[in-house]
Amino acid sequence: MNVFTSFSSSLDTKTGTAYGLIRIFLGIALTIRGWLILSNPESIIDLGVNRELFVWVSIIGISHVFGGLLLGFGFLTRLSALIQIPILFSATFFVHAHLKLMMGGQSIELAALVLFLLCVFFTFGAGSLSITEFMENKKK
Repeated sequence: MNVFTSFSSSLDTKTGTAYGLIRIFLGIALTIRGWLILSNPESIIDLGVNRELFVWVSIIGISHVFGGLLLGFGFLTRLSALIQIPILFSATFFVHAHLKLMMGGQSIELAALVLFLLCVFFTFGAGSLSITEFMENKKK
């Protein structure tokens, strides 16, 4: 039990690293989602988005690719989160609104989780393991 306690308390001092890893994962996931949207825009149309909004699908894909890269690297984190918040808000409350909880595929739970995380990163910034932190430490 003593080994577990010492291991646990050593991890307690690394919460900034955990925050950074979550940001990196979210950035990678958004980049992949954007790439998938750009390579197969019909997938968004299949979710119930009107064909008249097809040009917006490309904008969403590009926003996810570049915003996800910026978020993953921790550079202009607040701006990249801010750009994607309206997209995820729309996905959560309009595109997936007809779905029930705990359904397979593109679920409202995942869209809401990503929206929440983007709001967290917009509010609190990049944290550790970021280009922003590296640049700030280099100035000192």
